[in-house]
Amino acid sequence: MSSPVRFAILGAGIFVKEEHLPAVLASPNSELKAIYSRSIKSVKAVLEGATISSKVDTYSDDSGSGKGLDDLLARKDIDAVIVALPIPIQPTIIKKSLDAGKHVLSEKPIAKDIAAAKELISYAKGVKTGALWGVAENFRYYPTWTKAVEYREKLGKPLSFRLQMGGFVKPGDKYYETSWRKVPDYQGGFLLDGGVHFIAGLRKLLGDNKITTVSAFSRLNYDYLAPVDTVNGVGVTEDGTTGTITMSFADIKGGYDNTVQYQNGYVSVTPSKAEIVIDGKQVDSVEYTGNGVHEEVDAFAKGIHAGKLDAAQAPEEALSDLQIVEELLESAKAGGAPRKL
Repeated sequence: MSSPVRFAILGAGIFVKEEHLPAVLASPNSELKAIYSRSIKSVKAVLEGATISSKVDTYSDDSGSGKGLDDLLARKDIDAVIVALPIPIQPTIIKKSLDAGKHVLSEKPIAKDIAAAKELISYAKGVKTGALWGVAENFRYYPTWTKAVEYREKLGKPLSFRLQMGGFVKPGDKYYETSWRKVPDYQGGFLLDGGVHFIAGLRKLLGDNKITTVSAFSRLNYDYLAPVDTVNGVGVTEDGTTGTITMSFADIKGGYDNTVQYQNGYVSVTPSKAEIVIDGKQVDSVEYTGNGVHEEVDAFAKGIHAGKLDAAQAPEEALSDLQIVEELLESAKAGGAPRKL
């Protein structure tokens, strides 16, 4: 058996404490060596209450000489980093980590916009250290979507698709109270930060039948969710399949539906449940209570051992998620004008 991948986590936010930290600690292929954040207070808050069998070193911008990010990245006993920092600063940290020879798993979205994402992909391809870079998108690891995809051939030709996601972000909600999310320095606000998840799920169901054109309208329903909190769009795939894409973080009722209809039936998927119906009969279903992050982190560690990351973590996949979100927003700015991807 290969030695565990020695990780550092760069970031100390909610998702690190609730998901990344437990995932690294639970993986037999991973070992946690260090955590960095901009403040030592945040690092200590993440580690508080965690059951850790070995020593974890702490780094921050306010910890003094020898305890900053550059010092962490200079360590020879750290193989890889998970980057979970505010969207606008992630590309700089990804580049710095790759240049230091560290394998990188960076949180979605890949970058704040298409231009920045393409520049980052180009930069990573030119890195000479041999470090691998993957983008984390836990929805690609939900067994609900994976199960639905298994039936694509039996279902026949796709006829239509529907993505409808409604959630309500209120002042006081834990993610809203994150300072960089309150006043986002990137397009779309929560529609970018959260929307790429749901687009990733839809794209997994559609497979190689890629969305090529979108048209949309958007609205800001609550000023505190600026710049925009709702987008209603339509999309067309390469083979002409049409569907609707609705995402809102100002939906008081809430709800989620990701359905693709085919000649012989349909698949209907949420993060917690998948239903597959063929010829009017339910032929399979699966329920799931996890969040995909344990599977995602373990897959990344295994990819490092193999010298090739899981295709689900390819930066190009994350770019495709981002492209759909951005083009929906751009179409809305132009009064619903169609946008080619």
